[in-house]
Amino acid sequence: GHNILLTENADIKLVDFGVSSQLRHGNDRRNTSVGTPYWMAPEVIACEQQERSWYDSRCDVWSLGITAIELAEGDPPLSNLHPMRALFQIPGNPPPRLSRKDCLLLSEFVSQVLVKDIEYRPYANQLLGHLLIRKGAEYASKAKHELRKEILRQRIYGRHRRQPEITTKHGKLKSHKRYDQNNLNVDDLVTLGTLSEDIIVDQLRRRFEVDQIYTYIGDILIAINPYSSLGLYTTMKQKMYFKQSRSHKPPHIFAIADAAYQTLSHQKTNQSIIISGESGAGKTESGNLLLKQLVFLGKVPKSNLEERILQVNPLLEAFGNAQTGINSNSSRFGKFLELSFLPTGRVTGAKVNVYLLEQSRIVQQTKRERNFHVFYYIHEGILSEERYREFHLDSDSRKTHKYLNLDQDDYSTRLKNLKMYNEMKNSFNTVGFQNDETNAIYSIIFGILHMGDIIFSEVVSHDNTDNKSKIVDLAPLYKASSLLGVDPHDALECLLENSVSTRGETIIRSNSVIEASATRDSLVKALYSRLFDWIVNKINGLLSYHSRNDHLTIGILDIFGFENFEYNSFEQLCINIANEQIQYFFNQHIFTWEQQEYMAEGIAMDLVEFPDNRPVLDMLLSRPIGLLALLDEESRFPRATDKSLIEKFHGNIKSKLYVRPKSNALCFGVMHYAGRVIYQADEFLNKNRQVVGHRVMKLLRSSQMPMVKSLVHILMPENRNNAKGSYEYGVQSASRPQQTAATYFRHSLMELLQKMVNGKPQFVRCIKPNDARLPRIYDANKVQKQLRYIGVMETVRIRQQGFSHRIPFQDFLSRYSSLVFKYSEKIYFTREYCRVLLLRLNMTGWALGKSKVFLKYFHVEFLSKVQEEKIKKIVIVQSCVRGWLARVKYKRLRRELMSSVVTLQRYVRGVEKITLINHTRLPKRMPTYKSTNQKKNLGNNRTRVWNPNFMLCAVILVDLIPALVQMPVLNMSPMKTKGQNQTLEKVQ
Repeated sequence: GHNILLTENADIKLVDFGVSSQLRHGNDRRNTSVGTPYWMAPEVIACEQQERSWYDSRCDVWSLGITAIELAEGDPPLSNLHPMRALFQIPGNPPPRLSRKDCLLLSEFVSQVLVKDIEYRPYANQLLGHLLIRKGAEYASKAKHELRKEILRQRIYGRHRRQPEITTKHGKLKSHKRYDQNNLNVDDLVTLGTLSEDIIVDQLRRRFEVDQIYTYIGDILIAINPYSSLGLYTTMKQKMYFKQSRSHKPPHIFAIADAAYQTLSHQKTNQSIIISGESGAGKTESGNLLLKQLVFLGKVPKSNLEERILQVNPLLEAFGNAQTGINSNSSRFGKFLELSFLPTGRVTGAKVNVYLLEQSRIVQQTKRERNFHVFYYIHEGILSEERYREFHLDSDSRKTHKYLNLDQDDYSTRLKNLKMYNEMKNSFNTVGFQNDETNAIYSIIFGILHMGDIIFSEVVSHDNTDNKSKIVDLAPLYKASSLLGVDPHDALECLLENSVSTRGETIIRSNSVIEASATRDSLVKALYSRLFDWIVNKINGLLSYHSRNDHLTIGILDIFGFENFEYNSFEQLCINIANEQIQYFFNQHIFTWEQQEYMAEGIAMDLVEFPDNRPVLDMLLSRPIGLLALLDEESRFPRATDKSLIEKFHGNIKSKLYVRPKSNALCFGVMHYAGRVIYQADEFLNKNRQVVGHRVMKLLRSSQMPMVKSLVHILMPENRNNAKGSYEYGVQSASRPQQTAATYFRHSLMELLQKMVNGKPQFVRCIKPNDARLPRIYDANKVQKQLRYIGVMETVRIRQQGFSHRIPFQDFLSRYSSLVFKYSEKIYFTREYCRVLLLRLNMTGWALGKSKVFLKYFHVEFLSKVQEEKIKKIVIVQSCVRGWLARVKYKRLRRELMSSVVTLQRYVRGVEKITLINHTRLPKRMPTYKSTNQKKNLGNNRTRVWNPNFMLCAVILVDLIPALVQMPVLNMSPMKTKGQNQTLEKVQ
């Protein structure tokens, strides 16, 4: 062993166990560490991190047990891990056990000394009476004699001492960093002994500086956006996190995917992975990496389904992401992607649910912002392919479209857009879109661009009392009408006129410049949003699984991050409310529901206080005086203005979380969980109403393009919750209320929350290290602010004290009883049987309630690992049994076939012999034939006498030939058996 020395006389000397963290001798290097932690007792490690921990001489008894395992198996437990990683796993892992089963006495000795609770661990003098020690003393002199002979033999061959073992990496010495005892670089913040915001921020900083961007809080992952490529997502990394215990590998986004996949496979329950964080924190990229790993884990051999699924996110990002002032690839819609799996773990399909596309971005972008990516990709791609005439473009029309913000239209940007265009085309082809469908999509995109170039002006006349408007240049209108397949005269009337039905009478009036522009923008927004929904529906039709029986799902939520711009409008309010809802769900799952179960089940636990954002949600979503309810109420009044809306807010909302401006500005503030945000109320009412005129729908319905016509029949998201959501021919009714964007948004939140509740959640908390989006820059204040409002301190505390998994007795025993109980044992779903199971597995730190087992996250990892090993053994046994059964069946069929062959041979030989005898035997009296025909008839009659025997042979052959085809070739040489000889003699 590493800690055992032998003298020349074979006397055994034991080296001190553990690690010396500081060398005080003057000739030694200071502040360095020597030794290895594999033999250290859990209480020794805890004492270095926690103030109230203690240990005594029994820590060496633990080290003795580790040495016993090392002597039996060659290496101590956890020796395959880096020493620093092993140091943090020893306190949390169950006591190690001897894997060899050939020495029961040694296994019993190891189990007795390796007890994590020091109060129940024996002292060294108590071990002297153990049977193993007493038996070993009887053979001590003989063993010493053999050792002396071995030492002498080693000296003769010139091997005087064992060379020291040095930890290396790629053939070079590892340079271990020098850390103080209380400031170790930990993978899991739960293992920290002293908790404070400064310590956590410093831990994340030191990990970030060495490119360790992932850190655990128990079973929750913190991911810091590095703003650079670190090479952490290769195929080799994917294989590292394939059905592995989370504690055995460094923190990684792939580990979260693997944990969800293993939980789905073992517990047969749906899973969800919820990604949250500020805008620009890396949520979209994290979602793509999770999808990549889940598809890798559930890969189906010889199938392109995985590649088709992986192309879904790039396709949706092209149509739903855009550049904002703080994020170059910001998600402007919410996405919940569900992967379906068979119970065996094979992926079978995917389904996408989308929420709240930011339609206003199509027609308006602020400074430093751009439209959706797809406009730039397709525009650059079509120009490079020289297909611009097909879509009525000029050869250099990059700066002629109103809807395209081209402030950053340099060569590198155009080159990137061209690259993304080619990737988008590849995604279309891989997923399964047809060429005519993609061309129709391109036509609609360019039709939208041309529609945006239509400019209106007021009709100049003396009697223009109706504020009539006209189109300055009809060329964009004709181009857009051609690409959309509509009549340009109908499009002109749609934009310049409006009709309203009141008391059965239809009134047609002209639109003003503002109204015509609003009609144009509503047409464009309706067209693009329906195109986006059509693409989503098409993807679901191509990739969704066909059968819902026995399918399990893992959902990935990627939703827009919390936003606080200089100018915040209705879109930012909805985005931030969605983030409030996700934070509330996190608080409920981690804190509220968990602590309520402790009280209900009688588990003694100190309550952890956490920042509860329920009052904010009540102020925003409650009815009838919540902010969104008041917005809906004001939207029903045709003459309501933004000023009247603000006055209604000020007069009805009494919460301290509502901020009133000091001036008369049309704005208000909300104290969100992430801080105060000021919202400008301009266009709140118009954006909430989302009115699409009946003339617009009629125009699109008259299109000669099948795709444009089909878009009209797509049920819009804001109408999906209505019992009657179809559009009718005719005019707009002044008395029929339409569902608002706020109402649809509220329903979407309820639907999203239901999906999250239906699956067991895994959380990924993305952190933005700096506002400049620069690599290797760590703004401690920025990080601390984010950690504070997402409740990291409270999360670490409850993960240290609490139990993240609460399993009912019946589910627990049904799932894990096979690990310790025999098949013949009668098991009852009671508290005592759960206790027996946990004790037989030598687990510590758990608790039993009135109806549930309370486990920590590492307990579940341990149980999953043991269950996986058990399943592997079961599979080996099953394969052996199946092989034995197949061999038995083969031998039986072979015996039956051989018996049939022998019978066939006997019949054939008998027939041949009888036929030969009949042909050679002379008749006693030769018949006289009157004619030649009589002789032939007699011969024919003789042949018919033996036809039944040949028919019997034919029947036997018909039955045997199929069996002979399936069986190996046999030796068909004549077999001389006693039965055959007797048959031939009888025939003769």
